[in-house]
Amino acid sequence: IRSDQDKAVGIRYSITGAGADQPPSGIYNIDPISGNMFVTQPLDREERASFHLRAHAVDMNGNQVENPIDLYIYVIDMNDNRPEFQNQVYNGSVAEGSKPEGPSENLNVSILLAVSSYKLGLRANQHFECSSCLFSLLSPSCELKVFLCLQQQLQQPVNGCLMESDIFTEPCERGELTNFLSTGSSVMQVTATDSDDSTTANGMVRYRILSQTPHSPIPNMFTINSETGDIVTVAAGLDREKVSQYTIIVQATDMEGNLNFGLSNTATALISITDINDNPPELKVRTFSGELPENKVNLVVTNLTVVDRDQPHSPNWNAVYRIVSGDPSGHFTIRTNPITNDGMLTVVKPVDFEMNRAFMLTVVVSNQAHLASGILSSPQSTAGVTISIQDVNEPPVFPVNPKMIRFEEGVPAGTTLTVYSKLSDPANWLKINRTNGQITTMSLLDRESMYVKNNVYEATFLAFDNGSPQASGTGTLQIYLIDVNDNAPVLIPREAQVCERARPNSRVNITASDADADPNVGPFVFELPSFPASVRRNWTISRLSGDYAQLRLRIPYLEASVYEIPIIVSDSGNPPLSNRSVIRVKVCPCDNNGDCSATGAVAAAGLGTGAIIAILICIIILLSMVLLFVVWMKRREKERQAKPLLIDPEDDVRDNILKYDEEGGGEEDQDYDLSQLQQPESLDHIINKPAGVRRVDERPVIAESQYPVRPSLPHPGDIGDFINDGLRAADNDPTAPPYDSLLVFDYEGSGSTAGSVSSLNSTSSGDQDYDYLND
Repeated sequence: IRSDQDKAVGIRYSITGAGADQPPSGIYNIDPISGNMFVTQPLDREERASFHLRAHAVDMNGNQVENPIDLYIYVIDMNDNRPEFQNQVYNGSVAEGSKPEGPSENLNVSILLAVSSYKLGLRANQHFECSSCLFSLLSPSCELKVFLCLQQQLQQPVNGCLMESDIFTEPCERGELTNFLSTGSSVMQVTATDSDDSTTANGMVRYRILSQTPHSPIPNMFTINSETGDIVTVAAGLDREKVSQYTIIVQATDMEGNLNFGLSNTATALISITDINDNPPELKVRTFSGELPENKVNLVVTNLTVVDRDQPHSPNWNAVYRIVSGDPSGHFTIRTNPITNDGMLTVVKPVDFEMNRAFMLTVVVSNQAHLASGILSSPQSTAGVTISIQDVNEPPVFPVNPKMIRFEEGVPAGTTLTVYSKLSDPANWLKINRTNGQITTMSLLDRESMYVKNNVYEATFLAFDNGSPQASGTGTLQIYLIDVNDNAPVLIPREAQVCERARPNSRVNITASDADADPNVGPFVFELPSFPASVRRNWTISRLSGDYAQLRLRIPYLEASVYEIPIIVSDSGNPPLSNRSVIRVKVCPCDNNGDCSATGAVAAAGLGTGAIIAILICIIILLSMVLLFVVWMKRREKERQAKPLLIDPEDDVRDNILKYDEEGGGEEDQDYDLSQLQQPESLDHIINKPAGVRRVDERPVIAESQYPVRPSLPHPGDIGDFINDGLRAADNDPTAPPYDSLLVFDYEGSGSTAGSVSSLNSTSSGDQDYDYLND
C-alpha cells in the first residue's frame, strides 16, 4: 500500500484487525516504510476463508496522513481434502424380483454398461454388443436425444459395436442420460461431504460403484446416481433364495469425479434382498393316509409335509391348510405346526364306525400371504387323504342326554322322578334303584342351594354292558327347579349416616335382596312399623322405584346418636313374605358439605357426654378398689410378721395345738384290754432296720408311703407293743415325713429356715404370753 503524500513527508504504514494485531495475530505483517504486506504462515481456507484488515498511514510524529482503508483478503481454495462418507458401512434393502422400471427394464446389459461409461466420461475398455432395438425401447421423450448422442459420439450405426478405441467425450445431453439410468428400484442413498469449496470443482463430489459381490446373476446389478448417491437396480434377476445379500464398494471422488486430479474415498454398502412370496408351498406327496379309532377326539391322524423355499417363519412361508371336500360334518381340522410348517390333520368330533368306516378328504395348502404378482405358479397345492376308521367296543348310549324334568322345589322325599342309574349326585338329594333305574328324592330340593346353577340341578348316571372288556355309558339328568316364594327379602344397607338437621341431600337410599327368583322378588314394599311410635314420628320412607326407597328425617332436628330403625320389607311373591330388618343410622352434626364433623363422629359412635362421664367414674372406682386391696394386703402381711406363732383358724396344719376340753381319764366302759391286740410280727423288717438320715427340708421323692400290709395273726398281742412297733416303723420309713417336720403343701417362694417346730425361737426379746392356752 502507498500513500500519495509519501514523497512530501515520511510515512509509516501499519495494519490492524484479525490476523494482524488481533487473534489469530501474526498471520499478516507490513513493512512500515515500503508498505509491502506479507503473509507469514500457510493459510487454511477450511479454518478461515477470509480476513478483514485496516491499513493506516501516519507521519513521523504519529499524525494521521490518510484515512484508514479496508483490506479484504480471500483465501483461494485448493483441493486438499478428500470426500468423507457419513458412514463407513451403509445398510439397505430391496425386494427380490425387483426390476428396473421404465425404459431400462428390457435394455441389454451391454448397452447399460456403455451408457454408464458414457455418463462417467470413461474410456471403454472392452467390447460391447449393441442392441439393434435400442431405438424402439427408449421412451419417446428421450429416445431421439440418446440415439443422436450415441450416433454422434460413436460415429457408427447404433447396431454396430463399441470398439476399444471409441471414446465418450463431452456429453450431449447428460441430464437426459442420468434420468434415463435412475429409473430403477431405489435401494439406498450414500452421502459424502468435502470440506473444500463446494462452488468449485474441489468440493464437487461424484459417486461410482467399484465392485459388487457376488457377481450373480451379473456383475452389474446396481448403479449409482453420480451426483445424488442414490443406488438403484438396473437389471432383473434378484432372487433371495440364491443371493440374500450383496456387498457394494462405492467410491466418492471430488473434482467432479476426475480420477486424475481428484481425491477419492470409499465406503461399503450392504444390500439385503428381502423376501417376497414367489415360492408357493408344495406338498411332498399327492396322497396321504391314516387310521383313526372311533370315538376319539383331539388325535392327530396324519401329518401333511410341505416344502416352501421362502423365508422361514414369515407370512410368505407360513402354510394354511384347508379341507375342501370329504368332511361335510366337520369331524376333522388341520392345524399348522409352527416349527416345521407341516399340517397336522386332527379329529375334533367323534367318528362312529357304524356310521362312517372311511373318509376320503381333499386338502389344499397355501401361504398366509398372497402370492407375488407376476408369479406364474399356482398359489396352492392339492393332495388327497384317506382315513380308515377302526371299530372299538362302545359303551351303552342314553337315548336322551341330557334328560330334563321339571319339579317344584320342596317336593316331598320319596317322590319318583325317572328311571336311571346314579353316578354323581353332588347334593345327595337322589337315590336310584339299581335294578330298574328308578330315581326318587331323599331330601327336599332347594333351588337356592349352592349345587343349583341357573335353576337346574344336574346329576350323572352310569350304565354298564356285558361286553369284554365291560363298557359303560353316562347320562345326565337335569332337574329344573321351579321357584316358590320361600325366602323373605333382606334390607340393604344395614348401616347409614345422616345429618342431625334435615337437609335435602341427607337421605339414605335403601333396597333389598331376595334369594328367590322372579316373580317372587321385587318390586319391594318398604314401611315403618307402628311401634315404637318414635320411629314414624322421627322418620319417613318415600318410594323411589320398584326396588329402591329413601329413608329420611321427618322432623327438622334429631339429637346426634345412633338409632336402630326397624323397617318391614315385603316382596311380591304369592303369598308375599315380609321381613323386619333393622338399620343402624348414625345421626351426627354436619359441616357445610354435609359431612359429619369431628364432634359428630363421637356422637355417631353412641358416646354422649353422660356416657363418657359414667365411663370415667367406673374407671376411678376400679382404681380405688385396686388401691384398697393392695393396702389391705400390706397390712395383713405386717400383722403376720408381728405374730408369727398365732395362726389363723383357717390356716390349719398338722402341728397346730388343738383344744378338746378333756380332763381326767376316760370312762370305765371304754377301758380296753390292750393285751388282746395282735403282735405286729410282719413289721420286723422295718423295726429292725437301722435308723437313717431323714431329710425334712425338701419334698419327698416318692409320692406315697410304702407301708407293708399287715397280715391277719392268729394270736392277740399287746396293744402297747403294737403301737411302739408301728412308731418305730414310721420313724425308720425314709418316705414318711416326721410329725414335727415341714409339711410341703405347695412350692411358693423359699423354704423354711427351721428344720422342725422344736427348733423355732421367738422373734421378740420378751417372754411370750401363753396364758390363753389355759382357757
